[in-house]
Amino acid sequence: MFGQLGQLASLMKNLPKIREEMEKFQAVIAKITADGDAGAGMVKAKVNGHMEVLRCEISEELMKLNDREMLEDLVRAAVNQAISKVKQAVAEATSKMASGLGLPAGMELPGLQ
Repeated sequence: MFGQLGQLASLMKNLPKIREEMEKFQAVIAKITADGDAGAGMVKAKVNGHMEVLRCEISEELMKLNDREMLEDLVRAAVNQAISKVKQAVAEATSKMASGLGLPAGMELPGLQ
């Protein structure tokens, strides 16, 4: 119990540094990107660490098929794949940043989930 109080006191002491690092980290997250694709590359998507879709490409071949339902499914699949990859990359970067600040492993940081 007293060990946890010590950790809490240490965190409170380092709060200004943690806030500064969090602000820097927000810029880092924006630069993290991941790509997803579906339909053997007929649809490609790119997402950043803020979960914003940066790009969505649809091949001419898919457009010629004139199949709205398939297009919707492939766009959804490509975007979801990119989101999954970027979530993993953000989680790894968050873990690295947290350990660099001496935060306990597994601690959830507000605004990063």
